[in-house]
Amino acid sequence: MSIRERSVSQSPLEKNRIAILPETLCNQIAAGEVVERPASVVKELVENALDAQATEITIDVERGGKKIIRIADNGFGMSKDDLFLCFERHATSKIRSEKDLFHLSSLGFRGEALPSIAAVSRLAVVSAQQGDETGNRLELVAGEVRHHEPEAASVGTRFEIRDLFFNLPARRKFLRRDETEFGHIAEIITRLSLAHPQVHFRLIHNQRTILDLYRQKSLKARVADVLGRAVVDRLLAVESGDADLHLSGYVAEPSLNRSSTQGVYSFINGRFVKDRVLQHAIIDGYRQLLMKGRYPVCILFLTLDPEKVDVNVHPTKHEVRFHDQRGVHDFVSQSIRSLLRQTTTAPSVGASVTTSVPISELPDVSAVAPPMVCTVVPEDVERAPVAPMEAPQLLPRDVVREAATCYEPLATETPQPSGATARVEDFSSEAAPDLNLSAGGGYFAQLKIIGQFHRSYILCEEGNDLILIDQHAAHERIGFERLKQQLARGGVEQQELLFPDVLELNLREDAELQEYRQHFESLGFTLEPFGGTSWALTSVPAFIEKTDIKTMICDMLNDFSSVGASGVSEQAIDDVLIKMACHGMIRANQALVMEEMVALLRQLDEVDFNRHCPHGRPVVQRLTLHDVEKMFRRV
Repeated sequence: MSIRERSVSQSPLEKNRIAILPETLCNQIAAGEVVERPASVVKELVENALDAQATEITIDVERGGKKIIRIADNGFGMSKDDLFLCFERHATSKIRSEKDLFHLSSLGFRGEALPSIAAVSRLAVVSAQQGDETGNRLELVAGEVRHHEPEAASVGTRFEIRDLFFNLPARRKFLRRDETEFGHIAEIITRLSLAHPQVHFRLIHNQRTILDLYRQKSLKARVADVLGRAVVDRLLAVESGDADLHLSGYVAEPSLNRSSTQGVYSFINGRFVKDRVLQHAIIDGYRQLLMKGRYPVCILFLTLDPEKVDVNVHPTKHEVRFHDQRGVHDFVSQSIRSLLRQTTTAPSVGASVTTSVPISELPDVSAVAPPMVCTVVPEDVERAPVAPMEAPQLLPRDVVREAATCYEPLATETPQPSGATARVEDFSSEAAPDLNLSAGGGYFAQLKIIGQFHRSYILCEEGNDLILIDQHAAHERIGFERLKQQLARGGVEQQELLFPDVLELNLREDAELQEYRQHFESLGFTLEPFGGTSWALTSVPAFIEKTDIKTMICDMLNDFSSVGASGVSEQAIDDVLIKMACHGMIRANQALVMEEMVALLRQLDEVDFNRHCPHGRPVVQRLTLHDVEKMFRRV
């Protein structure tokens, strides 16, 4: 007798508490893991169509999918027997053995989606295969077959799902407004269309065509269709790695960013994922190039051996597990960083830079890799609801508008002194022969200096364009990169203090300083015990102002103690170097003579990531002649 038969045959008088659930209830519970909202249904059915090699897919929904969802494709269809069998749990055409589970090439493989969808809806499906005289129609209500008959049909499959969660009113009441639910559906189609530019997708809502994405020969053309030409013009092509681990796609200039991770489209072996490790790697690639709370825009495809990644760890398959998590993280991060290092011109200029970096040539960061502590900001689709549009080839306007918007304008950090007047210091007659700084120099060295505005911004000419450079942000980037170079060579340059400073610490701070003393020494601070919990500071980094030293030591101690001895990584060291660079650099509201501005621009050409300060603020902006003439109504 089986365990199930024994449990059923036991007397109810016995005080047994465990019972086998009815099959209907089991199906509804299983559906809760797979079918969260209408967008979940769309995702599963469209992925099935793609697995069936469809090249034409139409998605037609009403009331955000809460009333009706229709999916039609021209894939290879199903036979009559398969049509019945596909609604049995764990029935699938995608895998046959345990070995197949580790060599997945399909989007679906569990055989859970169709029975889960059928269990919570009124479902009808018509399917036909090549060579069939007629197709077959099957109707189910709450997972039970109610009707089946032959029906004339073209090759492919058509699903119609009505009244989702009609038998689960508690689940149905948690659905959001129609616009919100449709926003989730639009995002699903956006992701799938980016992964399959060779497929024609058509999305209809309430009998109105919202998206009509014709087949494209390239990813870039599909990105233009979905995200808009304004985004495409600011993307940089990335091509990195080899046959074992390969990264391709596009990353946006740092100045094109978003307030959430919605602009991050990441795919592993063609499957869209929101994996924490991969998202952390992407954001880490933009480290010190984006301001806090801003996130990049990118469309990236990571390809690796299916045996080295497990996609069977989450019901929605959005999260994965890598065999070499650290290796994948560092490869992605360094590939992006190597590309962004090449970008040096003012951000309003469109760029098309491609990098091809073999894995063997990427920097070895394993010894100082950042800790795998990942924070992923949840997506807020309701903040940007999808609305009907006039132009069917693009996403809803508010989605495209956010994607095309660069960072928000920043107010100057230093208030204007009382009674002061913002003005431009004109040096055009003072050093005319040297204005064109270096005929053979880099981007910044060839700019023609006009003067200084508000003692904070250097104004330059480049052709017909006005270039504005934030002097504090520029010098901060220069100082940070030089500190990193000195640290890599063995330690930051020091200057001895004529009279040592004595730091009075409490017991906790004293213990922490003993633990992190070697890190302070490598950063240019020499600290010697001075009795009790006091320490004598005898030398400091060469450029540090003496008035900032004690505050800086306390800040650094807090930074190190917050991550612990084992967590003092490249990221933690970088955070400290940023503070050091900020304290020692040219400030805003500081007058500069021509020689100082010339030197600053030349130094800017010598460092990487010179378009942004280490906090992510922009260093340089461009104002075209056309922009100026528009201000004066001349165009």
